[in-house]
Amino acid sequence: MAQINPVRQIRNRKTRFNWRVSNVLRRTVVKWRELRAKISGRGFYCPTLAGLDDYNLTVNSDLTVSCNCQDYDGSGHLGDLRKNTFEEVFFGPVAQRFRDEMQRGKIPIPTCVRCSMLRLEKNAAPPVPRLPYRGMLIENTVVCNVDCVGCAREGAAAIRTQRQMSLKDLAEIADLAARLKMERIFYLNLGEPFLSPTICQELPLLREKNPNAYIRVSTNGVLLNTDAKREAALNLTDIQFSVHGISDAMLEIYMKRSSFEKAYAAMRDMVKFRDARGSKMPLLEWKYLLFNWNDNPKTIERAVAMAKEIGVDIISFWPTQNPFYGVSWRYKLGLMKNIGQPCWKGHEIILRPENLPPNYK
Repeated sequence: MAQINPVRQIRNRKTRFNWRVSNVLRRTVVKWRELRAKISGRGFYCPTLAGLDDYNLTVNSDLTVSCNCQDYDGSGHLGDLRKNTFEEVFFGPVAQRFRDEMQRGKIPIPTCVRCSMLRLEKNAAPPVPRLPYRGMLIENTVVCNVDCVGCAREGAAAIRTQRQMSLKDLAEIADLAARLKMERIFYLNLGEPFLSPTICQELPLLREKNPNAYIRVSTNGVLLNTDAKREAALNLTDIQFSVHGISDAMLEIYMKRSSFEKAYAAMRDMVKFRDARGSKMPLLEWKYLLFNWNDNPKTIERAVAMAKEIGVDIISFWPTQNPFYGVSWRYKLGLMKNIGQPCWKGHEIILRPENLPPNYK
């Protein structure tokens, strides 16, 4: 009989507890926001479902379409591109039901309350939905080499009918993005993009079909570890390396099975590989989620120094509320305002401004 790893058992219990608490909080916030809408006599509005958002709308690895980037349980599925066209999905019965419920002051799925796009309508009626053009997410895989406490990816993987997008599927989705004239493509979602065995073919194909799009990947960095992958990555506009600390011990609290040394080396080697070719693309960013175990001023100071040492273009610091017990109270209390400049992420320090693309944001 296989032995059960007690450490993994504790981690799983901790993760499940975090998500149980998060679910209770979401349901509570749903009732509160619906009550506010009822009292004010207003409905809700979602720019994503109006076709006016540059994020959230996601084509999953099995070609289902979700209205949000955190659709762990499938409640945000709008349809399936294996069965219907994108237009039929986007203007279909599920998406329309979501729009109608929001206009009546109801929140269609609890995930909405975690989304920055949910907002109360003003006096004017919401715009008539149009085909999206500003941006979309493409999930090439729902498999990951790292297990993050704040990610319920395993739930999403369990409902995917296909965990890895084939090259044929990707070509069709890349054609869709081109037909919609997508300005921004986020090649990311609930898996690790560089875990795909065909990543070296995927990125050139995506760029070939969308030559003018801003294409961003988010990666934990560990598997961006060969020249072949680095060559493929030159097709990207932007790479965000999610590395939340400055040591293995610090990363392990949130990013189980990650490696700081490997991720840090991946950032360093990608900088060298790009710079050796005299290129400014892709933009290379160290994405640092803030928790109460990695936000000490000396730790932040060291992270900035390490970012400078390897020559990344940006280091950014992102506050988060998941897991609920990891909230950075230093950030919440306004004690970190001196870190770089404020932005939609939280704060960022631009280390090599000459490498920023004109449409960077």
